[in-house]
Amino acid sequence: MKRIALLGMPNTGKSTFFNRVSGASARVGNWPGITVDLMAAKLLLGGHIVEIIDLPGIYDLHGFSDDESVVRHFLENNDVDLAVIVLNGSQIDRQLSLALQVKALGLPCILLLNMSDEAKKSGITFNLPGMQQQLQMPVMQISAKHGNGCPEALKEAARHLAEQHPSPAEIREQLKNDDTIENQMEAIVKSTVHYPAQLDDVVTSRIDRVLLHPWLGLPLFFAAMYLLFQFIFTLGTPLQEGIAWALDLFRADVLEPLLKSAPAWFSGLMLDGIYNGIGTVAAFIPIIVLFFLVMTMVEDSGYLSRAAFLVDALMAKMGLDGRGFVMMLMGFGCNVPALMGTRVMRSRNMRLLTMLVIPLSLCSARLQVFLFMTATLFTPKQAPLVLFSLYMVSFATIFLTAVIYKGRYSSTEPFILELPPYRFPTPRQIWLRGWQEVRHFLTRASKFIIIGVLLVWALTNFPSDVPAASAGTIAGMIGTWLAPVLNPVGIDGQLAIALIFGFVAKEIVVGALAVIYGLQGDALMQVMATKLDWVQGMSFMLFTLIYTPCLSTIATLKNESKSIGFMMLSLLWSLGLAWVVSFVFYQTARALGY
Repeated sequence: MKRIALLGMPNTGKSTFFNRVSGASARVGNWPGITVDLMAAKLLLGGHIVEIIDLPGIYDLHGFSDDESVVRHFLENNDVDLAVIVLNGSQIDRQLSLALQVKALGLPCILLLNMSDEAKKSGITFNLPGMQQQLQMPVMQISAKHGNGCPEALKEAARHLAEQHPSPAEIREQLKNDDTIENQMEAIVKSTVHYPAQLDDVVTSRIDRVLLHPWLGLPLFFAAMYLLFQFIFTLGTPLQEGIAWALDLFRADVLEPLLKSAPAWFSGLMLDGIYNGIGTVAAFIPIIVLFFLVMTMVEDSGYLSRAAFLVDALMAKMGLDGRGFVMMLMGFGCNVPALMGTRVMRSRNMRLLTMLVIPLSLCSARLQVFLFMTATLFTPKQAPLVLFSLYMVSFATIFLTAVIYKGRYSSTEPFILELPPYRFPTPRQIWLRGWQEVRHFLTRASKFIIIGVLLVWALTNFPSDVPAASAGTIAGMIGTWLAPVLNPVGIDGQLAIALIFGFVAKEIVVGALAVIYGLQGDALMQVMATKLDWVQGMSFMLFTLIYTPCLSTIATLKNESKSIGFMMLSLLWSLGLAWVVSFVFYQTARALGY
């Protein structure tokens, strides 16, 4: 099987090109010589089954960041038949160095000048035959966003798959010597690229005058985030209620008659355990899908880079920088890729401090818990505001943690950020990116939820000679044991059991509540609304927001930091901070008469 390595600098549209050519066939895999998983897809090109691997975006093949090391180690340990290099055509003068570095390895190469539409708008033109002659490789203009030139690029790639290519051992030898290619790069750009007298992007400049305003920028960013949450909740709630209604109907009309003659323990396991747990989680999938689709539009538009720029001065006072802020925003989707994204930081102390605060980001798994609790305890008008306040608490705990630990993990690494022009992603981009995130969520959820709800059902139904979920069950005993610690923060024994399983994966929490109460959907929400008041619910959500992250995040913390001690610090700090914040809120609210 032939193998194509996809290389490029960050924010050049490399992953957009990969998503376009791979569609929904991309998968996560691992390769010899590297410690992280990479996205890959299998395509049929020119009669060959070809595996295309999306390598991390790097600025320099000879650099020393973790991402640059990943790319080098991949090339040094894996056969590569062709390198496809994706660069931003409008920034070719700053990016051509990477293409020259890859070419110097002796690999067959194709250079794709992406964002050709933006280069054209800026008045940049290319002498492609001249560039091809000097580079001694095919050069093509594409627009990965709109798909222009992508089929032709794949056909060109197919024509070069049979070329002679160096072995990994030969590439290892090449990478020992750092080539000096700056003069060659300048000569090629000077002779083959024509720039207008002045590059101008009027629309981007006008928008940035408002969104990057020193005083208005941050308030506008948080206002935009609030409106997005309002949109997600307003549109998603009716969809969630519709799915919950359908699940209730399916249980009453199909499952209950089907299991009527089954043994009581089996019927309880299937209905009150597996079906209630999974069904309650499934009802919130529409809102999760909306969240990912909306955040994909925000991320691909270039607005998150502006947010990093706006908060850099504030983050610097906490020992962090704008990149850390971007990683935290990534953490709102999932903490795991956000932790892995810190590899772009060369300073170990900066990495460790950023990794310490990322697990405090309100990830999508926690979001599911909060959507359920806010829908249960608050009115439709109150719910978006409560959800927005939880995001603000997430930021507050991040900033507090950074301030406390910045002395221990001090760094002077400079922050360099390139602001891309504003781009509105195509519907295909939004769908593919959103689907990848949703599929990742569903994979994680299905992996943990079934096991989790089975364990919860067992804990709440054994011993079998006592009422289910009572103090005499194993779950009840655990709740009684934890009562002295959790009662001061308003969390009872039943909620405590859900929190314990949330340590494995936050997706289990809602399913665990369904199993514990033996109900699902509206029935579960009605019962919980009678047993909990809003103060207890808010305290529970604050604890869920801050306390120990899931096992996947913990494992990533250990792997990325290469320190068990750092992993334990993160666990103990988040657990202690969760208790303190919930305690202060709960006791203050009770003292005020709520």
